Amino acid sequence: MASQDKTGNAAPGRPRAREMGVAPGVLPPGPLNAITDVQDVRVGHVTVIEGDDIRTGATAILPHGGNLYQNKVPAGVAVGNGYGKMAGSTQIIELGEIETPIVLTNTLAMPRAADAILDWTLEQSGNEDASSINPVVGETNDGCLNNTRRRVLTAETIRQSIETAKTGPVEEGTVGAGTGTKTFGFKGGIGTSSRVLGEGLGGCTVGVLVQSNFGGILQILGVPVGRELGQYYLKDTLDKGDADGSIMMVVATDAPLSDRNLTRLAWRAVAGMVRTGSSMSNSSGDYVIAFSTAKAVRRTPKRREGRANLVELPNVKMSPLFQAAIEATEEAIYNSLFKATTVTGNDGNTAEALPLDQVLALMRTYGRIK
Repeated sequence: MASQDKTGNAAPGRPRAREMGVAPGVLPPGPLNAITDVQDVRVGHVTVIEGDDIRTGATAILPHGGNLYQNKVPAGVAVGNGYGKMAGSTQIIELGEIETPIVLTNTLAMPRAADAILDWTLEQSGNEDASSINPVVGETNDGCLNNTRRRVLTAETIRQSIETAKTGPVEEGTVGAGTGTKTFGFKGGIGTSSRVLGEGLGGCTVGVLVQSNFGGILQILGVPVGRELGQYYLKDTLDKGDADGSIMMVVATDAPLSDRNLTRLAWRAVAGMVRTGSSMSNSSGDYVIAFSTAKAVRRTPKRREGRANLVELPNVKMSPLFQAAIEATEEAIYNSLFKATTVTGNDGNTAEALPLDQVLALMRTYGRIK
């Protein structure tokens, strides 16, 4: 999908971070450098841009293409700062599993996203007897650029993100749940990245997708970009609220992990977020959902009815996965900024795209890239 101008019209594409030499860490990315490098993970977007004040959407992540309710995946949750609304989190914490698509959207669209998940799940073949479903919905508040009170997103609209979810390349920037978001005072959005471990480290893949809408003092590979560009939290000792906001992070892996170790993995995404300069302020909701697609640990009907013989990765094999999650999260956030376009929306508010030419000059000045 082409990038967009201030009103959502087609505009020249912007590069991803790695295309400009910004490549965090030491581990290699997967072929797509996306969460969909984890086999069978699917991502779909629906973007709604209307008039002068609607800039919003939804993004769906499906752990696999089968019946998620019947073939649940183990999962864990981490919360950096909990000023947010994440539907379904307590059941994930309690049971350690996900049984529906994960949908990301804006704050006031959460109930309708849950309806979209419920309607879709109830209609899946094999779920005729389902009477208790745990829809998983994450949100960030896009109220700066989007008139959230109009609540234009319906369950039917949001459902399109689930029904169009697919494997392959993932659209980033001003799209889906990232259409109206703002990050570090610049335009934020959807970003994704992945890391692949060599056979000596287990041969597994970790992929991350973020919906960035948070604040702090932007750092890129340790370079104080926000400070150098004069756009940062507490500038001139005045709190302008630029550290407020939230981020949703979704971590996928094909490593056969228990829900306990998936929770540990989720916390490493928080470490990756902190590398970018997040303040995790009082009004920030910093949430991570991590899941494993490995069939060896999938919660199938047969395993739920009897004793489950699961083959899980031991604790001593976790450290490379931790590193992968940190690196992929950091790069996914950079991608959400690099790919995002300038947007003007609600009340005439404008979120300017990160000025990539200035960023590139700074990275060279600090010796981070050639």
